[in-house]
Amino acid sequence: MNLQKLQRLVIDALEDVKAQDIKVFNTSHITSLFDRVVIASGTSNRQARAMANSVVERARARRAPVIACEGEESGEWVLVDLGDIVVHCMQPSIRAYYNLEELWGEKPVRVHLLPQSSRVAPENHAVRHA
Repeated sequence: MNLQKLQRLVIDALEDVKAQDIKVFNTSHITSLFDRVVIASGTSNRQARAMANSVVERARARRAPVIACEGEESGEWVLVDLGDIVVHCMQPSIRAYYNLEELWGEKPVRVHLLPQSSRVAPENHAVRHA
């Protein structure tokens, strides 16, 4: 599956379970390990796990490789490695603390999102601008 289709698959899977503040970054200039990082917030550990599970199920249904899925136990930060794309499903406070956007966010990718998918979770917003 090409990168654009895989990226759309990830976004659609996240939107299906109401992920918030979805961001996509081009990382090909930083590392040769993967081409995109997707970061999304969930309002609870249950939702973060559901977001990751949605991505994994959709990828497997389309026969895209799922290299790893880690962090399901706590659900605070669940990482899904799809080879070309690494997906971070995070609770807002964890996302704000680790601030992955600073690490990977130099080249944001413009993608079409549902309005609720680009909304910043209140906890995340408060921490970022405090």
